[in-house]
Amino acid sequence: MKAAETKPFKAALEAMRARLRGDVSTMADAALGKTRADASGDISRMPIHMADLGTDAYEQELTLSLMANEEGTLEMVEQALDRIRNKTFGICEECSGVIAKKRLEAIPFAALCIRCAEKFEQGPSRPRQPR
Repeated sequence: MKAAETKPFKAALEAMRARLRGDVSTMADAALGKTRADASGDISRMPIHMADLGTDAYEQELTLSLMANEEGTLEMVEQALDRIRNKTFGICEECSGVIAKKRLEAIPFAALCIRCAEKFEQGPSRPRQPR
C-alpha cells in the first residue's frame, strides 16, 4: 500500500490509540482507585451491607476484564502503526496476500486477510475419529 493510501488509516489508528490509552487509564483508576465509601465521604471501610462488598468485587473484576480487553486492542493498534512505519500495512501476516481495503476501513488494525482470519477463528482442524 502506498504511503498516501495509509495516511487516513494512520490518523484513525492514532486517534484510536489516544482513546484507548485514556480508557485504560480511566478504568485502572476506577478499578484500583476509590471505593464506594471514598466516593461518598464515608470514613468507614465496611460497606453498609454485605451485598455491597460482592457488588464492589464484581464491578472491580468486570472493569479489570474490560481493561485487559482494551489493552489487547491497544497492542494490536500499536502493531498496525508499526506495520505502517515498516511499509507492510495491508499485507496479511499469514499468507502475505493483500488485506482488502474494506476490511481495513472496518478494522484498521487487522493483520490478517479475511480468509486467514476465518481459518484462525475456526481453530485447528481436528481429524475425524474412526468409528
